[in-house]
This record gives sequence, structure tokens and C-alpha cells, in this order.
Amino acid sequence: MTLIKWNPDRRNIIDFRDEMDKLFDNFFTTDSNIESGVNFMPAVDIEETEKEYYVHAELPGMKKKDIGVNIKDNLLTISGEKITTKENKDHVSYSRERTFGKFERSFRLPDLVDCNKVEAEYKDGVIGIKIPKKEEAIAKNLSINIK
Repeated sequence: MTLIKWNPDRRNIIDFRDEMDKLFDNFFTTDSNIESGVNFMPAVDIEETEKEYYVHAELPGMKKKDIGVNIKDNLLTISGEKITTKENKDHVSYSRERTFGKFERSFRLPDLVDCNKVEAEYKDGVIGIKIPKKEEAIAKNLSINIK
């Protein structure tokens, strides 16, 4: 018998972690939860540049009036309700994969962001939130004299 040394690469570890996350998520989800929509949670991307943070959340099929964005004590909260479409009594439903219901996602912001200058825009089912950093948080390039 030949032994082969297993050398995991980062991709395998991330795939394993994703599968474990799905396992735990699905453990607490029943079919009735999916049908009632309590399982709706928008996907979110967070990016950072030198001067600001960007948060993008996918909210397909929602109207701007059904979405709320607020900040309290450096906690950014995106909330809303994805309303179900009317059910047609003449149709038989064979599969229902879309989810509906209320949701709330919260993210702790660093202390050095300027909460008074936050901007949000909703377009094509994605809400984009721009969170600028305070001047003292932006890295400055200082030239140092050598003696």
C-alpha cells in the first residue's frame, strides 16, 4: 500500500467550509420555512478602497420603498420585506424556489468612518452603499528626511 501525503490548497479548505456552512444552515431550515419566506437573506459584498467602503446587497424584485438603510452606533443595518407574488388559484405549483419575507442584515462599521456622509443608491435590484472614511483614517504618504 502506498501512502500519499495530502496537501490541501486554500480552494479545498474554502469549499469544505462552504459545505459545512450549508449543512448547518439547512439543519435549521424546514420546507415550511422556505415556503413561508422566513429564509430570505440577501447576498452582500463588502469592499474597501483607500478612501471608503462599499456595501452591495442583492435585492431582486424589490421596490425602493420596501428597503431601509440606517446607521446607529456604527452599526449599518439593511432591512426590508420581499413581498410574495399573488398566488393564482387556477395554477398548481410544482416547485417554489423563490423566497419571500422580512429580512435584516447588520454590519459593524469601523470607528473611523464618516456616518454623516453615507450615500445609498438602488438600481437594477442591487442596493449600493458608499461609506466614506474620515480624513484621519486615510493613509498619508509622508516623506521622511534621512540624516
